[in-house]
Amino acid sequence: MKIALRYGLMVTAGVVAWTLIAHALVPDPRSAIHTLGAFTFFNVLHFASIFLGLKAWEREHQQKPTFRDGVKQGVLISVVYAVTASLYFAITLMVIGTRWMAAEATSPNEPMSRVALKAFAGLTLMTIFFGFIYSTLISFVVAKRLSTEP
Repeated sequence: MKIALRYGLMVTAGVVAWTLIAHALVPDPRSAIHTLGAFTFFNVLHFASIFLGLKAWEREHQQKPTFRDGVKQGVLISVVYAVTASLYFAITLMVIGTRWMAAEATSPNEPMSRVALKAFAGLTLMTIFFGFIYSTLISFVVAKRLSTEP
């Protein structure tokens, strides 16, 4: 669980840094840096943290992880990331308000509470879903490498 905490919190720290820097440099929440840039950065960071987490698991246990161990560890990292990132955005929403969520609204009449609820649900579910996909891919490569070694 220490590995999941360490690498899940690493992704959350990257998300915090990205949002603070991006909103300080580009105040318009509808710009591409906030939509496409954040999506790309968050997913690359997520993938890298799962990979590094599996490498840390390998060093800690002094053996290559099995496919099942890799997927389990990757999903645990993703759950830690999802929960802590949601907490960060909840605190941000309470402190800053809804200014940063302007790009999330699909219609101008939609209540911000519904926009926030959809954003949190999307963040949590998609983080865990992508974490499952990423850890499955990484674990498959590691398990394949393990099976081809003499």
